[in-house]
Amino acid sequence: MSGAFAIENEANSSDFDEDGNPKRQGTLLTASAHIITAVIGSGVLSLAWAVAQLGWAAGPIILLVFAFVTWFASTLQADCYRDPVTGKRHYTYREAVRSILGGTKFKFCALAQYSNFVGVSIGYTITASISLAAVKRAICFHKEGHDSGCHTENNNFILIFGAVQLFLSQLQNFHKLSILSIIAAAMSFGYSFIGIGLSIAKVAGGSHARTTLTGVEVGIDVTRAQKVWNILTALGNMAFAYAFSMVLIEVQDTLRPNPPENIVMKKAALLGISITTFFYMLCGTVGYAAFGNAAPGNFLTGFGFYEPYWLVAAANIFIAVHLVGAYQVFAQPLFEFVESQCALRCPENKFINTEHPVKLPFCGAYNLNFFRLIWRSLYVVVMTVIAMLLPFFNDIVGLIGAFSFWPLTIFFPIEMYIVQAKVRRFSSTWIWLQVLSCSCLIVSILAAIASIRGIVVSFGKYKPFHSMS
Repeated sequence: MSGAFAIENEANSSDFDEDGNPKRQGTLLTASAHIITAVIGSGVLSLAWAVAQLGWAAGPIILLVFAFVTWFASTLQADCYRDPVTGKRHYTYREAVRSILGGTKFKFCALAQYSNFVGVSIGYTITASISLAAVKRAICFHKEGHDSGCHTENNNFILIFGAVQLFLSQLQNFHKLSILSIIAAAMSFGYSFIGIGLSIAKVAGGSHARTTLTGVEVGIDVTRAQKVWNILTALGNMAFAYAFSMVLIEVQDTLRPNPPENIVMKKAALLGISITTFFYMLCGTVGYAAFGNAAPGNFLTGFGFYEPYWLVAAANIFIAVHLVGAYQVFAQPLFEFVESQCALRCPENKFINTEHPVKLPFCGAYNLNFFRLIWRSLYVVVMTVIAMLLPFFNDIVGLIGAFSFWPLTIFFPIEMYIVQAKVRRFSSTWIWLQVLSCSCLIVSILAAIASIRGIVVSFGKYKPFHSMS
């Protein structure tokens, strides 16, 4: 891998970097914090189930493999922030792909990114609704007893979450508010620590959950075919848990130019992924020890934990609050892309381009754009309807992870590194990088097939718009 890149001449003003942007103040600590915030999210909820499908032998090992591959690809990606000859910065992931790899691969990157954003919108809507339903069920179990069904309709909560997003989607540049990241990080750490704590308490309390070296057992827990499909879906769930490549270059763009950004970013990636992996290993292994082969798909809504009910309810509220903001973090770039493309293609269209200043009580002036109002509202409505049609947590999470892991985490970082570092075709480095890429492609394809199969099977047994928790 290449060393530190040459830095351009310092700007005359102490308030600006050499590219004319405000002086960057990011450090190893802040970059590591951004990575941890980006990685730790709702993917942690399925790790106990994923480890249960693989068992004590393969579960932790495969989780470590995903961590290592993600870290390695991130080191390649870090070297793509600056052009090694000119020192020119690439401010975003997509800009780096366009500059280094060119038009065709850039279009593929955009398709993968924005498809992932759509999938995340659906997945987060499903997850938030299940968590909100779990709050109601936790209170019911406390009042009515643990043997009570306490079943509740998820669709009401999907509609509530969708209504909140209808409002938030009209806020411009919402994803740039730093408070959003702070709240999301606090919530994700909150529910993760609660989940780990409840799992430890369950194990310490004498849980007799049945665990095995190879996970769920054929003929006892599942059929042979189910075992294979569940393992593949578990791989997709693990891939989803480590997805942060889309924001790596954006995080790197916050770093001070000295020491060189790529050197600091590699250290930050190692530190951030190491802490995250330790966290994930706890969630996966302690969760499996607590629930055994019967681990639920979402270890905070599967009700292996009933008491203290208020803590279970609080954890699920944390999840819902986290996903309210996280939804916008992924949706806003898609909103802005569609709106900018429409404005570029139809510069004279008043419906698309005209802003109407409106005074809102307690909020001041707001620029109302009718195209933005209709398009964003329509997007949220469609995502909400799809979530009501396909409320299958593990399969949706697995599909998102499978679809985004290979192209965004592996393929583009490797291809950019090969081009930028001028790796000779068919050299030993080129060959083993291609082997890694092809191996990850196969894993992604198999995980995607398993997740799609799981959705189809579940959909065949499911009555549309009647999802129950």
